[in-house]
Amino acid sequence: MKRLVAIVGPTGIGKSRLALRLAGLFQGEIVSADSRQVYRHMDIGTAKPTREELARIPHHLIDITDPDEDFSLAQYQELAYLAIDDIFRRRRLPFLVGGSGLYVRAVLEGWRIPGVSPDRELRYNMEKRANEKSIDELYQELVGVDPDAAAKIDRRNVRRVIRALEVHSAAGKPFSSLATRKAPAFDSFVIGLTASRTYLYQLVDRRVDEMIGRGLVQEVQDLVHKGYDLSLPALSGIGYRQIVQHLNGELTLEAAAQKIKTETHRFIRHQYAWFKPDDRTIHWFDIERQGYGEIEKSLDEYLKINKLGGEKETS
Repeated sequence: MKRLVAIVGPTGIGKSRLALRLAGLFQGEIVSADSRQVYRHMDIGTAKPTREELARIPHHLIDITDPDEDFSLAQYQELAYLAIDDIFRRRRLPFLVGGSGLYVRAVLEGWRIPGVSPDRELRYNMEKRANEKSIDELYQELVGVDPDAAAKIDRRNVRRVIRALEVHSAAGKPFSSLATRKAPAFDSFVIGLTASRTYLYQLVDRRVDEMIGRGLVQEVQDLVHKGYDLSLPALSGIGYRQIVQHLNGELTLEAAAQKIKTETHRFIRHQYAWFKPDDRTIHWFDIERQGYGEIEKSLDEYLKINKLGGEKETS
């Protein structure tokens, strides 16, 4: 039986740190499920693994496209399955790790994603509306044509809102009605990390300060010098969007940092809502009260059980 381990949970809780530890213990490799880490030149604001970490444990689907290139959920899913199959062929254990719930569930649940090609003119016009007016206007439009998709998409995620509207426009049907599922050819053990909101917010606030200290502003400036437009969807995520506002003179650096923290707190609440329907299939661990030992023991037990015969493996 092919097996995959997924690690989910809110931003900043330590999913990557745990993945590195478990991959080292269980001969694994990490497949990123982060919608921002796919972009090159965006390292600090996406909390990518360090060079040392990348050298210690093989990682997949990091730095695979440029910030000004289209990158869809369908592309991610296809590449993720290729990476996972490659890891299986080498008899190692894949760890799917990230806070992008859409990416994780597309892989674990085998979504069949509508094959609608990008409409560049439509996207340009919608991005322009979002920049000149408000993403809320586009989001309300999505609520009107596809409330089911809107309920699953963060209203601040410009790219996802636009993609759902794009699919609806091209197919003439709601995005949500076109997505079917086919169970993937592997069994999954999903580890969920959680903690009290107070503790989480403290972790996030500390990480934002560290990102600013490590040079997040310079990273965004370097993107500009490389020729990337600050209005690109890739730069619309939390952290980059606020630094862009700072560079445009709309916010002081202190105000931008505080806004990043506040928006991340809101995003954490959204992440919990995203994974809540899957509570029965996620093994939750409270990192405030439980150490890594309990997680390691739980995973070890799962890997020893033969899913076909229910007996322990002798290896």
